[in-house]
Amino acid sequence: MKPPFRADHVGSLLRPPELAHARASKAEDLKAIQQRAIREVVAKQEAIGLDVVTDGEFSRDWWHLDFLAQLEGVSLRTNPGPKFGGTEEQPPIPTVTGRLRYTQPVMIEDFKFLKASTKRTAKFTIPSPSMLHLRAGRAGISREAYPDMAQFWADAAAAYKAAIAAFAKAGCTYLQLDDVAFAYLCDPKIREASIKNGDDPAALPLTYARTITEALKDRPAGMTIAMHTCRGNFRSAWVAEGGYEPVAEAMFSSGVDAFFMEFDTERAGGFEPLRFVPKGKKVVLGVVSSKTAMLESEDFLKKRIAEAARYLPLEDLCLSPQCGFSSTHHGNKLTPDEQWRKLERVVEVAAQVWK
Repeated sequence: MKPPFRADHVGSLLRPPELAHARASKAEDLKAIQQRAIREVVAKQEAIGLDVVTDGEFSRDWWHLDFLAQLEGVSLRTNPGPKFGGTEEQPPIPTVTGRLRYTQPVMIEDFKFLKASTKRTAKFTIPSPSMLHLRAGRAGISREAYPDMAQFWADAAAAYKAAIAAFAKAGCTYLQLDDVAFAYLCDPKIREASIKNGDDPAALPLTYARTITEALKDRPAGMTIAMHTCRGNFRSAWVAEGGYEPVAEAMFSSGVDAFFMEFDTERAGGFEPLRFVPKGKKVVLGVVSSKTAMLESEDFLKKRIAEAARYLPLEDLCLSPQCGFSSTHHGNKLTPDEQWRKLERVVEVAAQVWK
């Protein structure tokens, strides 16, 4: 089966204590510890029956910043915008201080190591180009480098086109763009912050979608590119709430093959926006929470899948957790055993629903 798979997952996994300690202490043998941890987590994914494996994002600290900071023209600064609730620490945000370019291989070696560690489909995750803009908005884009935002979006698309080509050349057939932008813009307080940053929140979803579409133009025919969107995932905390209705049509026009969509709580609204999904596209239902330890029952998940199938045919649906288990090196508030049991449940239910 071509990706996405009936039982899939977003990507990040809880870091083993040895790896977390080695990274925090900048251990001399960090690379060896990291590679050993990746081999072990790949084997575990294979053992529970997943057809897709990731490196758990063990080669980075943050789901987005490690990639974005390696693009020319990008800097990181303290977060002044909407905060994650329930935690004092807040992630830095990327800002664009110069012309944006992809001038060096970014995470290509990390992907090659993952691919060499499994015979199953290796999925790699990178942040969406929207993540260069959303949190700081126009206020975080240098007016000296970009007096005209049209040039910024053109450069963002070109940088990502180059990155995608590099992954394709390295043998990547399944790439995921992680994107909180569309889901965040469903929240009135995020739209307010967007206006303060100098943007029009009503126009942004289509701008983001067009940029992603342009970035995907030259990808090889055999490469599946998915998008994951959620409302924030940092130590089990979240930022935004609101159903997908305001952004659905724009988001579904972005040219990717599949959409990993968060539907684990009432914060995400109902399945009605799935009626806008274009023919031939897949939706991976994130109805298993990666934020909590409670294990969803088989009956509950089957019921949720059936509800979604009222708006999109069952053959166009798949199942996954709603987000990663460790979008940052801190990890969410559950144990490794609870994490693996949730992934096993995804495999079990998918096997029953899509016989």
